[in-house]
Parts: sequence; structure tokens; C-alpha cells
Amino acid sequence: MNNLKKIGLTALAGSLVATSVAYSGELAVSGSASMNFKNYSDSSTGKTVRMGNSVFFKGSGETDGGLNVNLSFELDQGTPSGDGPFDSHFVSVGNDTLGTLTVHGHGGSNAAAALDTTAAGDLWDNTLMSTVATPALGRNAPFSSKSGNNLMVYSLPTMIDGLAVAGSYQAANTTGTGSTAYGLTYTGLEGLSVSYGAGESEDVAAAAADQNIYKASYVYGSVTAGVSYNDYDSSTNSEDQTVTAFGLSYTVSDQISVSYGEETIDRADKHEDIEVAGMSVSYTTGGMTASVSQNEAKSSEHTANMDKEMWNIGLSFAF
Repeated sequence: MNNLKKIGLTALAGSLVATSVAYSGELAVSGSASMNFKNYSDSSTGKTVRMGNSVFFKGSGETDGGLNVNLSFELDQGTPSGDGPFDSHFVSVGNDTLGTLTVHGHGGSNAAAALDTTAAGDLWDNTLMSTVATPALGRNAPFSSKSGNNLMVYSLPTMIDGLAVAGSYQAANTTGTGSTAYGLTYTGLEGLSVSYGAGESEDVAAAAADQNIYKASYVYGSVTAGVSYNDYDSSTNSEDQTVTAFGLSYTVSDQISVSYGEETIDRADKHEDIEVAGMSVSYTTGGMTASVSQNEAKSSEHTANMDKEMWNIGLSFAF
């Protein structure tokens, strides 16, 4: 009889331990893939066929003290050299009372740069920029305050309904004091979203830069309208830049949507502004999205009569 009791108690204890472990955390895997056919107007690029893939490994759990812990790694073909087998990765800890601290090992955006996607959807960066082998811009546009590896971002707990506030810091690599940024987004009024972000970069003492971002969007029924303004001031005059943009999208149905946007990129040291416009149509069913888009840029590379166009037909899948 005692042996039976021992067996029963041992089984119960094992069951309790197993239950405790099962509820302490979980690991999830998700991914995406895409196929694209692109046709560029410039002869150096021409027609291209490309694919994209990404797999995310995400772990989450809660400590005995009520802190939520999250870990994420991205595995894709774009892994940066020297960063091992994974691309973007981060770990975060926090809760609704204390806020959340996130450390990005790679691929993070500072609290201001996280807001700097233009209202048009970064048309220049995501489409026509890739046709320029050695861009006069020197790097992607719009410029942003410094983000990079080993970046810390702190999201404050909710103080006012609808107001999200975040700050970030990244240590300097050389002689500077480091890079700081903060961002605010207010969504307290139905359909309205307003954001402001500011960042300071001083990775090198002699090359400081400031960034300010203003964004607003409003949803009315099936229509969404948005505007944005991004101002980047650097101690190097050749990098002073402003980017203004607007975007419109219309949801035809649960499956079909249409969008149009424009961006103007103004460089202080250039006579010509880059003017980018793009339109896209997408159809989504289940985990698949089919899209067709057309984009064009006038005065590409801030050079008069240097215009570019690009068509794209794409399929993307989420799983």
C-alpha cells in the first residue's frame, strides 16, 4: 500500500512539474516567403527575378515577479557578415507597470528612426534606390539618426490613454558621446494617429547629427490619408536633408486594396530634388498576397533629366 502511495505521489509531483514548465514559457516559429519579377527602366538593371525568405524563432515567458520576457531571432538569406547565422535579433523584459526594456543585438531602430517610414511607404528606399549602383546620396534616404547593433530601447508604461512614449540609447564606437532618441505616438482619437520623434547621433564627436520626424494619418471609412516630414541636420552640410511625403490608400474589400504615394527628397548641397511617386494594388487571401506596383523617380540622384521607373509583380506568403 505504501508503495502504491509513493508511486501515486511521484506521478502527481511529476505532473505538477511538467505543468509548471509548460506554462512558464513557449517557443513559436513563423515565417514568410516572396517571389518578385521587376522591370527597371535603366539598362544596367533591366529585368530581375528575386525571392525573399525569413523565419522567426520567438520565445516568451513570464517570471515569478510578473515580468514578461521575449526573445526573437530572424533567420534569412540576408544575414550580415560577422553576425553569425541570424539577422535581426532582440531580447526584451518588462510589463504594463514598469514599461519594457529591449536590447537589439542587430536590426533594431532607435526610438525616432522607428517612426521615420514616410507616409508614402519609403518608396525611394524600397524600390528605385536599388537601381543606383553608387548613389550620390551615399546611403539610403531618408537619412535617420544612428541605429545599429547593441541598441537599447525603453518603452514607457501607459501614462495617458492612447499615448505611447519610447526612448533609446546606443553607445559611441569611437570618440563621441553616443546616440539618443525618443518618440511619441498618440492614437487617443478614433481614426487619428500623430507621431513625433527626435534623435541625436554623435558616434564621432566631429560628425554630430539631429533628426526630427512629424507624422499624421487619419482613417475615414475605407480611406486612409497620411502625411510626413523628416528633417535631418548634420555637421556635414552634404548630408542635410528634408523628406516630405503623403500617401492615400483605399480598401476596396477585405481582400483588395489600392494605394498611392509621393515623396520629395531635398538635399542642401543639391540643386535638384528627387520626386518619387508610386501606385500599388494588392489582393490578399489566406496567407497569400499578390501585388502589382509601379514607381517612378524624377531627377534621380538629384540630377536633372535622370528619371527612372520600375514595375513589380509579386507574391508573398506567410506561414
